[in-house]
Amino acid sequence: MNKKIDSKQYIYRKLYEMLKKEIVIGAYQYGSRLPSKRTLAEKMGISVIPVEHAYELLCEEGYAEARARSGYFVIYQKDDFISNRSEWDIEPLPLNRTHEAKSDFPYTVLAKTMRRVLLDYQEKIMIKSPNHGCPELRQALSHYLARSCGIEVRPEQIIIGSGAEYLYGLVVQLFGNDRLFGIENPSYEKIRRVYQAHGIQCDLLKLGSDGIQSVELEQTKAAVLHVTPFHSFPSGITASASKRMEYLRWAEKHGGFIVEDNYDAELTVSRKNEDTLFSLSQNGSVIYLNTFTRTIAPSIRVGYMVLPEQLLADFERKLSFYSCTVPVFEQYVLAELLQNGDFERHINRVRRRRRRKGGADCL
Repeated sequence: MNKKIDSKQYIYRKLYEMLKKEIVIGAYQYGSRLPSKRTLAEKMGISVIPVEHAYELLCEEGYAEARARSGYFVIYQKDDFISNRSEWDIEPLPLNRTHEAKSDFPYTVLAKTMRRVLLDYQEKIMIKSPNHGCPELRQALSHYLARSCGIEVRPEQIIIGSGAEYLYGLVVQLFGNDRLFGIENPSYEKIRRVYQAHGIQCDLLKLGSDGIQSVELEQTKAAVLHVTPFHSFPSGITASASKRMEYLRWAEKHGGFIVEDNYDAELTVSRKNEDTLFSLSQNGSVIYLNTFTRTIAPSIRVGYMVLPEQLLADFERKLSFYSCTVPVFEQYVLAELLQNGDFERHINRVRRRRRRKGGADCL
């Protein structure tokens, strides 16, 4: 690594991306020690502080770990079946992941945005939504996902629906109910119940300390894998970087698909969002799901599904006749919150507050 970082903006993020790339390609192999913070700072021509932040991000995402009085060591592995650890010491999350959660979103901001939408859109809020959602919201989500999650997609790949449970049903109808679905065990109970209500047989795959146990992943006959890589409910487990790559290798090896349920990832205490399976996927095997229930309010029953390009034609052929289940007024409000920055300002406030508290309330 001889390249110097000359931009003063987000230096730690650029350094993090450089180090992550070198770890993934094997320049720093599993178990190897990363350069000391001072050595790397001198080599890059920067201060020690951004190096500390970059190393913190590598640890948070599961690429490295800090060892007392020894430094930072690479824990990312590329080999298949990297972990069979079956125990974890994380207490189950105390609340239902949706309707019992308290909203932190400022009511005054939401009310102001609603009034602005009423004034700006006027009678347009009385028009039926296009089947896949309003162009304004899909465009705003496309820009937001690109800058916040590294998910670069066209608005046409985004489908708007009334919450995660509705979108689970669309997933079933897209793939058909004759496929076996693999889900985390334990997992959010409604995932299994919705799938079974649609006639799907579910294979319950035991979780280890960093995600689905490798032996379970190897033995399952599932064609679709539904995972919550960040803060899986109710275990609170977050899949490591190595485990996420293992999920993607599973999909490539078996010709399967992954449903990535990212309901809580935006509220991470990290300085950046976790890498999504969708953004890491090279072969279009991941469907990305998220909602505004956790980030704005439980009463906002709006979710969205991001389809890989290879599934768009199948979706249009099988499901394009469905009308959008979200009123246009709510869609315009969400589009405005995303476009004017209020949504991201709120996310950043929550994350800063949780960092100050040491992440204690992040579950």
